[in-house]
Amino acid sequence: MSQKPSLIVSETDFERLQRLLDSLPSDGVPGRDNLEEELERAEIIDSEQMPATVVTMNSKVRVRVSSSNETFVLTLVYPKDVDPEGGTVSILAPVGSALLGLSEGDEIDWPRPGGNLMRVCIEEVLYQPERSGEYHR
Repeated sequence: MSQKPSLIVSETDFERLQRLLDSLPSDGVPGRDNLEEELERAEIIDSEQMPATVVTMNSKVRVRVSSSNETFVLTLVYPKDVDPEGGTVSILAPVGSALLGLSEGDEIDWPRPGGNLMRVCIEEVLYQPERSGEYHR
């Protein structure tokens, strides 16, 4: 896998995600370790200073698959907010923890079912709570 891009996480998201991690068993929860690793390498900033082009919790983003130019929109959510009808991705999913803190234009390798990887680009942050002044969502 290629080098991971730098990432920025708001103080509010960091605190809430730490509480989520603290509430989970230390083993046996898929995605827990990935999220911990991402938070460890993140730059934590004040929520009001969050750049408008960064993926935060509850952000809606458009991503593009590099190999096919297919685009799709998804919202990064806490596990309790996952919509079984689609359109959301849990922060505990590999794709979810990989999305957190990325900026428009960043490219990453995402795991596919079966273990293969696909290269995706963050095309646009369509909605970000911080950009909308929603610091305590």
